Amino acid sequence: MEIINEKPTPKRSLKRSLIVFIGNVLGIYLISFLGLGVEVSYFDDIIMLVLLISLINSLFWPLLTRIAMPFLVLTFGVGALILNGLLLHIFAPLFDIEIKGAAIILAPLAMAIVSTIISSLITIDDDSSYYRSVLRDAEKKRKNNIKDYPGVIIVEVDGLAYEVLCEAVERGEMPTVKKMIESDDYNLRMWETDLSSQTGASQAGILHGNNEGIVAFRWVEKSNGNEMMQCSGISNVPELEHRISDGNGLLVDNGASRSNLFSGDTDNVIFTFSKITNFKKLYNKAWYSVFSNPSNFARIIALFLGDIIREIWSQISHSIKNIRPRIKRGIIYIPTRAATNVFMREINTATLIGDMMVGDIDVAYSTYLGYDEIAHHSGVRDSDAWFALREMDKQIKHLTDANKYCPRDYQFVIQSDHGQTNGATFTQRYGKTFEDFVKSLLPEDMTMFAKMTSNDDHFAADYTPFARKDKKIKKEEKEQKELSDSEVIVLASGNLAMIYLTQWSKRLTYEELNNYFPELIPGLINNEYIGFILVKSQEHGDLAIGKNGKYYLDSDKIEGENPLEGFGDNIARHLKRTSSFEHTPDILVNSFYDKEADEVCAFEELVGSHGGAGGDQSKPFILYPSSWNVSDDEIIGAENIYKLLKENLAELKK
Repeated sequence: MEIINEKPTPKRSLKRSLIVFIGNVLGIYLISFLGLGVEVSYFDDIIMLVLLISLINSLFWPLLTRIAMPFLVLTFGVGALILNGLLLHIFAPLFDIEIKGAAIILAPLAMAIVSTIISSLITIDDDSSYYRSVLRDAEKKRKNNIKDYPGVIIVEVDGLAYEVLCEAVERGEMPTVKKMIESDDYNLRMWETDLSSQTGASQAGILHGNNEGIVAFRWVEKSNGNEMMQCSGISNVPELEHRISDGNGLLVDNGASRSNLFSGDTDNVIFTFSKITNFKKLYNKAWYSVFSNPSNFARIIALFLGDIIREIWSQISHSIKNIRPRIKRGIIYIPTRAATNVFMREINTATLIGDMMVGDIDVAYSTYLGYDEIAHHSGVRDSDAWFALREMDKQIKHLTDANKYCPRDYQFVIQSDHGQTNGATFTQRYGKTFEDFVKSLLPEDMTMFAKMTSNDDHFAADYTPFARKDKKIKKEEKEQKELSDSEVIVLASGNLAMIYLTQWSKRLTYEELNNYFPELIPGLINNEYIGFILVKSQEHGDLAIGKNGKYYLDSDKIEGENPLEGFGDNIARHLKRTSSFEHTPDILVNSFYDKEADEVCAFEELVGSHGGAGGDQSKPFILYPSSWNVSDDEIIGAENIYKLLKENLAELKK
């Protein structure tokens, strides 16, 4: 059915154009003043050069980017700075200006930085000129027949708990989301994750309707030669998708995946980890919206550098104020934060807007990583986290504003995959690492492999466009050699830990564990920072054990005090499901949860953590159109989010 597009065309913003022009002039002057490769005789010459470059860009930039697009994508956008710099270098001599050396990149970067600063100071937030450039290209790609049903854009705010979202809205940090919640057009609901409250399990359930067998962020497969599987890594994630996919993923029917762990069975992907090794899938026409404006990518780099400065200041201020709990964030984390909180964020929004402007995509799913990464390291409710949510709200506004100019309407779903719970780590509280504690309960001659680092807790560390994939392959191979030589393996997933005794190819029973290692279980459950453990009893079946009681999960009987008290009404159900998985560890350990302080303790070095049970980590949210057909029953498990989305996507096409 052909529909006449009666939507408005974005108008050119003279104020925004003037700001960019002034910023470009001052940026070149700044590089000249600092002696960084720009030589200028008269200030007036800069004005004339910028006028000429602005004219050339307005006439020829779309053509230039189309020709150079593979180069721009393969350089993750840095090529856009080079292209800008080369234009300056070519035409500068006409005005007795010389641009040489590093200034070919520094000059366009300075132009963007100054423009961004000026725009921020006078609170300019007008994207109409950007929408114009994206729309201009989209109209060339658009099919003649516009679909007569709405598309859906699903935005995942990674790691944002329902309660933290409500608090952010109340604080005024997320005005766009607040407006959506308070309107009659959207419903806000809390839902509950599975026991493994982390991105791998949740996205497998949401995007493929199946997270069976995903024990935690990482686990050991005894039946597979003690191989360690985890929800990151360029070999592991494709294998996981192969296991969970039945070909009917959320995005299989004309969908798009942007910055996700799994693909949802679409080939229209950008930064989708399960298909990131497929070089052909890196190049996608949706990238054009990132480079549609000559200053857009330079602006992204300016924001990237600004976030680096913000993180450096944050580390200093946290130390001066002695904010607790606090972990050592280090140098490597600084660009990682900027990559997830700025680079990936801006790429997501730009490509989604491009998808919407063309209007062909029926459903797109995109993960925004920034809040989760920052909350891990600074804290769930730290000022850094609130800043990330303010910026996230702006992205949602950009997307909803873009809908005004699209050929068809798009509906929006804003949701999270899990939450986070704050708290000092096990090591900070107990004075020794969890693996050392476990080692003290076992015979001294047993060899151990432990993987408790926080770098891979979130797939962002593997996911940034600056990662060296060859090094990661070698690292995985080295780890596997160490795994095969170890008799006990201890792994962590937030405040969830796993203990595997690899001398046995099967899962040891509660009785066998007590017989072979009589100090292990008593030592674990009597540690004040451990809430409960899960084991398999030969006599009683699944068994949760705490300090003063046992929960016989198969018979639903409790002996002594309930060890699962305070971990949610559905915790027994989650434990039984996890215990049924093939690769559940010999002992599954969950940290304590202090309800009054709302704290857990991660076995990794993380301030905000997720992966097990306790607090808001298992309580994400979903904000969906009120016109959708959604049951009032509580939503438990990521697979039920898949069903909710899949059913309503189908209804929209009727």
